[in-house]
Amino acid sequence: MTIGFSPCPNDTFIFDAMVHHRIDTEGLDFQVVMEDVEELNRRAFREELDITKLSFFAFTQLAQPYILLNSGSALGNNCGPLLIAREKNEDWRNNMHNCSIAIPGRNTTAGFLLKFAIPEAENTSEMLFSEIEHSVLEGKTDAGVIIHENRFTYELKGLVKLMDLGEHWESTTGFPIPLGGIVTRRKYPAELQQKIDRVLRRSIEYAFSNPSEVMPFVRTNAQEMDESVMKQHIGLYVNEYSIHLGEKGKSAVRYFFEKATNGVLQPDSLFV
Repeated sequence: MTIGFSPCPNDTFIFDAMVHHRIDTEGLDFQVVMEDVEELNRRAFREELDITKLSFFAFTQLAQPYILLNSGSALGNNCGPLLIAREKNEDWRNNMHNCSIAIPGRNTTAGFLLKFAIPEAENTSEMLFSEIEHSVLEGKTDAGVIIHENRFTYELKGLVKLMDLGEHWESTTGFPIPLGGIVTRRKYPAELQQKIDRVLRRSIEYAFSNPSEVMPFVRTNAQEMDESVMKQHIGLYVNEYSIHLGEKGKSAVRYFFEKATNGVLQPDSLFV
């Protein structure tokens, strides 16, 4: 089966055991497609992948061909995207309609959370998430929405936080932030969907129990990322919701769907 995930530490941490057969995969084999999350979103729109990481905002548009696994989601508290700039003045909020803002993709949850928090922020441009800090530093854009490990590096580069978009979501809605989830094809038999779900949960539990065995795969794909940043990254995005969404996690996803689609989609059959 083709399986898509990003080279970010949280993804490589949870998928290592299943793609390298460190666990019982119940007869499943996987062909890995490793891409940035927005490229994975685009591939999902083209229905190219059997199993894939998907931004929850993209999933609100793809609930017909795909269904969400109970395991593997990046969902939690204090882990959302940040709106950053070179400097912060008292009047920044009133000038957002004029600001050029770099975002990591129009189908990302980060892009949605920007619009949720600041509806007038319409002058956005898409770029690879790892290029956003440089875009702001070099003055190519006035501000940027950062995700992943850039949460831990922007201050070291002299950038400042204008708003924690995840914190805004949490304080406004009372729900944890649904960032991304793992989906598989809706057309598959329920038995196969459940098997994939079991194998993924087994992979995550193995990673938590045997971190030293999965970390080489994490390091290989994290490029030059500092070891402490890798561990912070995993600690932030891989948690109890990743093992299983549970009712609280599912409620957060349903509420996200309601907000992102203005109640158009009925989320009762979102989950395997």
